Amino acid sequence: MQSTGVYWIPLYEILEERGFEVYLVNARHTKNLPGRKSDVQESQWLLKLHTYGLLRNSFHPPAEIRVLRTYWRQRAEHVAGAATCIQRMQKALTQMNVQLANVISDISGLTGQTIIRTIVAGERDPLKLAALSDPRIQASQEEIAKSLLGNWRPELLFVLQQEVEMYDTYQKRIIECDQRLQQHLASFTNTHSVQTSKQKPKTKKPAAKNAPRFDLSSELQRVTGVDLTRIDGIDVMVAQTLVSEVGLDMSRWNTESHFASWLGLCPDNRTSGDKVLARGTRRVVNRAATALRQAANTLMRSRSYLGAQYRRLRTKLGAPKAITAMAHRLARLVYRMLKYGQAYVDKGTEYYEERFRRQQIQLLRKRATKLGLQVAEIHT
Repeated sequence: MQSTGVYWIPLYEILEERGFEVYLVNARHTKNLPGRKSDVQESQWLLKLHTYGLLRNSFHPPAEIRVLRTYWRQRAEHVAGAATCIQRMQKALTQMNVQLANVISDISGLTGQTIIRTIVAGERDPLKLAALSDPRIQASQEEIAKSLLGNWRPELLFVLQQEVEMYDTYQKRIIECDQRLQQHLASFTNTHSVQTSKQKPKTKKPAAKNAPRFDLSSELQRVTGVDLTRIDGIDVMVAQTLVSEVGLDMSRWNTESHFASWLGLCPDNRTSGDKVLARGTRRVVNRAATALRQAANTLMRSRSYLGAQYRRLRTKLGAPKAITAMAHRLARLVYRMLKYGQAYVDKGTEYYEERFRRQQIQLLRKRATKLGLQVAEIHT
């Protein structure tokens, strides 16, 4: 069958429950064929192609991973909805000339939410509102009070109140998703043994603001048998996205190159008559690839092997191509860890710089040899 929206899912699950091996075919592989415009003719044509073994089965994770993916995607929708509510709160405050964002960087934090909820409750005195600020806020209470001199229009206060209530609703839904995630992850069996590394323990970064309320890192390490967060740039949120989208069985892809190609992180030069028409990667909508690109973008200030490699590629190729190249690199590392149970060991920035230096010296010597010259290395 071909994947069309979500209409194929019920039939796929019914056939799968009956013991059939269902092939989910990518319509891109057959859309350029002539004729077969009706559904009956197209189904017959797909049957003929399948008989000759010309159709490839698309990736579809097992049932337990699909459940995990549904919970995680629903949670992501709620997080995006909560972020939209914060933006609308900011818009309403700006329209009332309440410039709270000038003194508080994030109004979704403790101080911002305390002041906004007090405004919704009816308080209008700028000094009393400024006194609610946390001591860690760099701005003084006088500066905060000046930013709270607004016109307090009733229709905008009504909008602000509704957005606060909607924000609380999204937070409740996120907590419900976290509970379901924790329960479902607990049902996974320990099929892998956790690999231990002799290197120093990695310093844990503060959890993301939208991270789950339970110890997701330990659960993922128990389920996968490896600690994906040891790879620089991959935090617990990215690791959960990868597990939810690609699952735990890497045997679906023969090699790590096949895995990177499925993610759309490999070069795909479009040619015609031995002439390259366009260069770049395939246009693939894949949440796992998006998460890897976001992880690669965080390597700019990383004092690690991957960080040094990303900075060199960024200087040479530019940011977009460097991000894609490093996402490709991260995909290969994830594939090896999940398939072979290998632990990732970071060799550090110094190792990469020294290795790159030796490669450049070797390249110069080869070029000099072709020109009949010799390169003498002088240590100063």
